[in-house]
Amino acid sequence: MKHDIRIGLVGDQNNTVPAHVAIPRALAMASGFLKCPIDFDWIPTEEISTHERVAEYNGLWCVPASPYRSMDGALRAIKWARENGRPFLGTCGGFQHAILEYARSVLGWIDADHAETSPHATRPVITPLACALVETSDTIRFRAGSRIAAAYGRLEATEGYRCRYGLNAVFQSQLFSDRLRATAKDAAGEVRAVELEGHPFFIATLFQPERAALENRIPPLIAAFVTATIQNKVAEGI
Repeated sequence: MKHDIRIGLVGDQNNTVPAHVAIPRALAMASGFLKCPIDFDWIPTEEISTHERVAEYNGLWCVPASPYRSMDGALRAIKWARENGRPFLGTCGGFQHAILEYARSVLGWIDADHAETSPHATRPVITPLACALVETSDTIRFRAGSRIAAAYGRLEATEGYRCRYGLNAVFQSQLFSDRLRATAKDAAGEVRAVELEGHPFFIATLFQPERAALENRIPPLIAAFVTATIQNKVAEGI
């Protein structure tokens, strides 16, 4: 594949965060594997005051390490990718905010919020996990026929986490009543990944697949995201 692509990393870069160290390595490994040059920029969330700040990128990745300096900036970038068919990946905090954006913008829940930043929210769609997943690994099971299962080429994988917040189960049935789908769960049945049907590529995971790069392994989901970004660029001529 010869098509150069640009990836926007939505988040507030911090090299003390393991995932932020892993992400450039993961992209470099995907670039070598796919033989496609990849340029990427870190986009501080407070800079995303309008969609123009992210519109130039072929794909957007909302990265770990929230709360972000600007939740509105992160949500604005996610909304633009969702509405404009731009390949999107969200990991950890990106998963949480992808769900929050969908709840607010698609379901119309203007009071939907994140308990980390709004502990007294009337509709907390993201709440503390029953057991924090900080520097732990677990087995995730993928839904057959899902895009994430196709990316991994199997129906389960072991991945690492660094998070304390996840999807509030109270709202699951309403959140997954239309195009948003739960496509990965842990052994206890807790949702660990979602994807949006009818979109070129829109996947968000609570786990951090990029961490495989720290062990010199190509993260399958990152390779799939880059592949989708290339294909979408060719299809749209962007």
